Amino acid sequence: MKYLSILLVFVPLALILQLVHSDPLWVFAAGALALVPLAAWLGAATEELALYTGPRIGGFLNATLGNAAELIITIVAIREGLLELVKASITGSILGNLLLVLGLSIFLGGLRHGIQRFDRRGAGVNASMLTLAAIGLAIPAVFGHTIEEASHGAAEWLSIGVAVVLMFIYLLSLLYSFTGKGESLEEDAHGQGVHQPTWSLPVVLGLLAGITLLTVWMSEVMIGAVEPVVETWGLTEFFLGVVIVPIVGNAAEHLVGVTAAWKDKMELSLAISVGSSMQVALFVASLLVFVSLLLGNPMNLIFNPFELAALGAAIVIVALISLDGESNWLEGAQLLGVYLIIALAFYFLPTGAR
Repeated sequence: MKYLSILLVFVPLALILQLVHSDPLWVFAAGALALVPLAAWLGAATEELALYTGPRIGGFLNATLGNAAELIITIVAIREGLLELVKASITGSILGNLLLVLGLSIFLGGLRHGIQRFDRRGAGVNASMLTLAAIGLAIPAVFGHTIEEASHGAAEWLSIGVAVVLMFIYLLSLLYSFTGKGESLEEDAHGQGVHQPTWSLPVVLGLLAGITLLTVWMSEVMIGAVEPVVETWGLTEFFLGVVIVPIVGNAAEHLVGVTAAWKDKMELSLAISVGSSMQVALFVASLLVFVSLLLGNPMNLIFNPFELAALGAAIVIVALISLDGESNWLEGAQLLGVYLIIALAFYFLPTGAR
């Protein structure tokens, strides 16, 4: 994390560029780079807090706050009314974890260690949960428009109902992971024994508060430059949401997942990449529906066909690769290839395409 901390220099730089009304692209880029180390520190502070709360509450904190930086970015975007950007970032986060992070992990780990093995049962559970998430995100899109024609506003209630079900299933999955294994949660999450806190509890709470405020601030700087960037440089909200925002919000977590595979810890790498995808699809997307209602900019779960096609393709290829309990570098290259194809497609897809 010390190398990522070098990027903290972009925090004051982003503010200076905003004050002097610099090119929106430079403001956006500086804000995005500033969010990378803030996300890393937010994750580190969350892990420290989890050590004070005990393994079960700590596991819940790590599971629910793992995407805290990205959640803050999307909440700021909802407040600004950029709902298409938010839904694109949900899609992008799932795709990034399943294809980019897992692909890099399998590719680099395979180059170094050859064939790597992991638990087939766990991979099967993950595949079924991802399929459930895909169904939950697809149903509002398939039924939503027809339902809306028959009863105005019913599609919004459909999204709320689906969000409730997905969040409930996510909580059940947490309960299963907490009670269905013999290992300690700390060993499960970190691949090693019990850790002692590095910082005192007041320091941890102070860091969490301070970093959260800075993350909100930098998110506002970056999101404030989105529309000028879209208008001036021709980059679409789809591309920014699918590719840029997820990488910024999850960069530190991505690095941990790839490093774990490099060290031949594929169970941990899969837990990070696939687990984070499930978290976004089942919990974060559902939570944002309710947050949007509180902020007065209601967001539904009606994703466009292009996003659903990309999600379906990603889930199918990840399931095919992971169900045999083995991976090699060629399979990692395949995942990366699918990600590049999808990223290119979203680069050329115009904003507002349905």
